[in-house]
Amino acid sequence: MKIALITGTSGLVGMQLLHQLLKEAHYDFILSLGRRKLALKHQKLIQIEGDMFRLKDWDWEEKVKEQALGGEYAGFLQEIKEKKAIIHAYSSLGTTIKVAGSKERFYAVDHDLVIGFGEWAKSLGASKFLYVSAMGANPHSSIFYNKVKGETEDDLKSLKFDYLGLFRPALLLGNRHEFRLGEQIASIVMKPLVWLKLFKNYRPIYAHQVAEAMVLTAQSASNQALEIITSGQMQDLSK
Repeated sequence: MKIALITGTSGLVGMQLLHQLLKEAHYDFILSLGRRKLALKHQKLIQIEGDMFRLKDWDWEEKVKEQALGGEYAGFLQEIKEKKAIIHAYSSLGTTIKVAGSKERFYAVDHDLVIGFGEWAKSLGASKFLYVSAMGANPHSSIFYNKVKGETEDDLKSLKFDYLGLFRPALLLGNRHEFRLGEQIASIVMKPLVWLKLFKNYRPIYAHQVAEAMVLTAQSASNQALEIITSGQMQDLSK
C-alpha cells in the first residue's frame, strides 16, 4: 500500500498538490492534516483536523477511525502500524509575517509546524519528505523570510529521511485566498518572462507546476538522500 501524508492544503501550492495526488493513481490513500477540513470528498482522501501545534499529542488513529464508522480504514491503519506501507510526506505549510501578525508567529508556522509534521511523518515510517521552501532559502540570510526557510531546511535534514526533496520555487502564480499587493505587482512586472520563457530559475512559476513536479519527483527512483529542486527544474518536470 502506498500512502501520501499532506499538510498545508489550504494554501496555493497545497490545493494544487492535493488535486494532483487525488488525480493520479500513485497512492492508495491520501491522509490530509490541518486545523480544519476542506469541503471535499474522495474515496482515497482521509481528512483529520486539530491543533497542528499539538500534533504529537493527537490520537490520530482514533481520528481516522471516526471518519469511517464501518471500519473501512482498518487495513490502512494496520499497514501503517506494521510498517508495511510505503509512505511519502508532502508539506507546503507556510504563511507571511503580515498574516501571521509577528515574526515569532511566522517562525512558529513556517518552521515549527513543518518540523513537527516532519517528526510525526518520520514516526509513521515515511521514507520520503517533500517540502516547498523558497528560492532564497539560506539559514545565514539577512532576510528574515529566507533565513527561516533555510533553518527549516537544515532541521529537516537532521530528521534523516531516506529521501528529502527541497523545492525552491520563484514567485508563485495562482489564485490565492488572500490578496498580497507585493506579489500582485511583482507578478504583473515579471509575467512577460513566463511568456517569453526567459530566466527559467527566476521567472514566476505556476503553483500547479510546483505540485506536478513534487508528485513526479516522489515517484522517481533517486540514489540521492538530499535533492534541491530549482524553479527551472520544476518547470521542466511539469506538463
